[in-house]
Amino acid sequence: MMGLCPTVCTHAQEKISAIRTSRIEVTDRLDAQITPQMRSVLAPYKTGVDSLMAPVLGQSRIGMGSGRPESLLGNWAADALVWATRTTDSLPPADFGLINVGGLRNSMPQGTVRRGDILLISPFINHLTVCELTGDVVLELMENIASVGGEAVSREVRMETGTDGRLKSATLNGEPIDPQRTYRLATIDYLAEGNDKMVALKKSSKKHITGLLASDVMMNCVKESGTIDAKIEGRVIVTE
Repeated sequence: MMGLCPTVCTHAQEKISAIRTSRIEVTDRLDAQITPQMRSVLAPYKTGVDSLMAPVLGQSRIGMGSGRPESLLGNWAADALVWATRTTDSLPPADFGLINVGGLRNSMPQGTVRRGDILLISPFINHLTVCELTGDVVLELMENIASVGGEAVSREVRMETGTDGRLKSATLNGEPIDPQRTYRLATIDYLAEGNDKMVALKKSSKKHITGLLASDVMMNCVKESGTIDAKIEGRVIVTE
């Protein structure tokens, strides 16, 4: 990686007379030999960062990564969104949950889970949102999910998609999706706007946007659970 280091030349009246640049390579060659002067410069910032990132929230029985069509971290995160709606008095409880794989930016470590781990997993300003959807829109949403090869969905969902990205079947809580019924989805405001190819969510009849960040939800879930876990359950299956 290279950085530009400009040199500005001025004359007595403090007017710029010339600008010259040179390249400085940014490497890790000095990382192992941090000078005392540099340590003293960084010390107050390190203290602030450590106080933000270091607090212990709980434990994870296993390491969790994210991916498609289904993943440990995706399952846990989607379940956490649903859990938040069912434990927050001001929200209607959700029937199922969805978070995009691209919104999970790091892995959950095995063992101690710190505040910083969750901030690395969910670094964006995404707010918990409950969308009200008719069953026919839920089916469209499942088709959106199938088209991208799967997203992180909660335990209530079972989907089968083809390798061609077409939805083969979908159920909620083991039952067929009723096109006439209204369902509630726990998600994030970014997806609720129809982003990341979840265009069906633009048809939501009502959205309950909260002040809770997705990262807050995950932190609260770890703290309340004490120890978290997840497993692959066949929530999204891709077949020929």
